[in-house]
Amino acid sequence: MLLVMLLSSKSQFVLCNNFKILFFYSVDVPSSDQPELFLKKLQQCCVIFDFMDTLSDLKMKEYKRSTLNELVDYITISRGCLTEQTYPEVVRMVSCNIFRTLPPSDSNEFDPEEDEPTLEASWPHLQLVYEFFIRFLESQEFQPSIAKKYIDQKFVLQLLELFDSEDPRERDYLKTVLHRIYGKFLGLRAFIRKQINNIFLRFVYETEHFNGVAELLEILGSIINGFALPLKAEHKQFLVKVLIPLHTVRSLSLFHAQLAYCIVQFLEKDPSLTEPVIRGLMKFWPKTCSQKEVMFLGELEEILDVIEPSQFVKIQEPLFKQLAKCVSSPHFQVAERALYYWNNEYIMSLIEENSNVILPIMFSSLYRISKEHWNPMLCSKNDFEELKKCLSERKLVKKNVKLTFQNSAHLCLDMRLIRSVFLIL
Repeated sequence: MLLVMLLSSKSQFVLCNNFKILFFYSVDVPSSDQPELFLKKLQQCCVIFDFMDTLSDLKMKEYKRSTLNELVDYITISRGCLTEQTYPEVVRMVSCNIFRTLPPSDSNEFDPEEDEPTLEASWPHLQLVYEFFIRFLESQEFQPSIAKKYIDQKFVLQLLELFDSEDPRERDYLKTVLHRIYGKFLGLRAFIRKQINNIFLRFVYETEHFNGVAELLEILGSIINGFALPLKAEHKQFLVKVLIPLHTVRSLSLFHAQLAYCIVQFLEKDPSLTEPVIRGLMKFWPKTCSQKEVMFLGELEEILDVIEPSQFVKIQEPLFKQLAKCVSSPHFQVAERALYYWNNEYIMSLIEENSNVILPIMFSSLYRISKEHWNPMLCSKNDFEELKKCLSERKLVKKNVKLTFQNSAHLCLDMRLIRSVFLIL
């Protein structure tokens, strides 16, 4: 059956005057005719409607929504429906519906942390298209050898551009689609990683605006988890040149959890990367944003949870110099978050093993805030008593600490402070 296409007088969107004809599967349709009807319905769903005009073509929009529902059900239940002829039609239908120019933000100074996102008006159709495409990719009958002719680099590029959509519902579906494509098309994996690399570099050094960073990092987390050992040079370079600089952007809070997960995944794969990662964090440590400092401290603790003692020795001095500054911070949350490190059993065991280096760096700051910090929760006697108890339990004996201070020419403490060390112990 030929589809007669007309141009709507209200808009430039193409409409179909016999849209209703193909819409309902009939129980009388022989199974042999269903593949042909499936193709015709795919073709019909290439018709795009204007959802910005909420009153136009209501009946046709509902017809298309019903057809998309039928397509989802059909590809889920039917067997033998994915013939070679269906692949180009499926990709064409999906492309017609999802690939579009994203609408500009309602606000020129859109702040994703404060402002409500612009939701996609055509979501009643788009959601079903994404659902259909995911079922298509996950089908047991899906053959990547056929699909690769149509799901190519151009398709992936257009898909990645859609991650800038303000609608979190769409980005969530895109995340699933890209993950399935990465898993099934081995020939596209390097290309996908390279394009994500380019998106992040442009985000860090040019625009500082891209809505889908968190979703892309979430995909990368599972990709990194599957990297073979030893890690390739390109993967290490991606960590140092792309992931670490991502910590510098103002909107870090929107994707920090996913970024920290990726960093930890790299270090679990290759512990030798610990030193460049921690030195990179020290390099980009926030100077004026206390919120980011708290995030950095949280990520650093996650790294220390998986660090190997041999790697800890290499970074302990710059690390604890930074922690000493954080403990002394006038911002209550920064100082409190840094003090939480002393509640971590593994970190405390590392401190015990390297007390001769760490105590001279930390003690001055710890003692000072116990006496002088403006927040009573930090300078209360009880908190310092806990520190004394913790040090005592760790068996950091007086003799060892005395030797530490004698051998630490760089530590300038008056006699009162040195006596305080011995009182603690």
